[in-house]
Amino acid sequence: MTKDLGQKIMKTFYVYIMANEYRTLYTGVKNDLNRRVYEHKQKLIDGFTSQYNLTNLVYLEEHQSIRWAIQREKQIKGWLRAKKIELIETMNSDWKDLSEGWYRG
Repeated sequence: MTKDLGQKIMKTFYVYIMANEYRTLYTGVKNDLNRRVYEHKQKLIDGFTSQYNLTNLVYLEEHQSIRWAIQREKQIKGWLRAKKIELIETMNSDWKDLSEGWYRG
């Protein structure tokens, strides 16, 4: 998302967590969350998320600075699994796919 503030355009960066039905987790950062989640869901990029079918967006947070977003992503990636689960459940206790309804077909 971008916001026009006169001549200055601010981007929003997202730290997000994807999961599968077994609650395998992947943490990432991106400025175009809609596109990136679609890529995960369609398995358009080879790697961990496509191999483990991580297609559910279970957590996200917004940042106005890419530096802060990357720092936060690294922080979360360094946590133990239990702490990541606790973080997810503060926002999404039912582990619903937060991107449900974003795409047609």
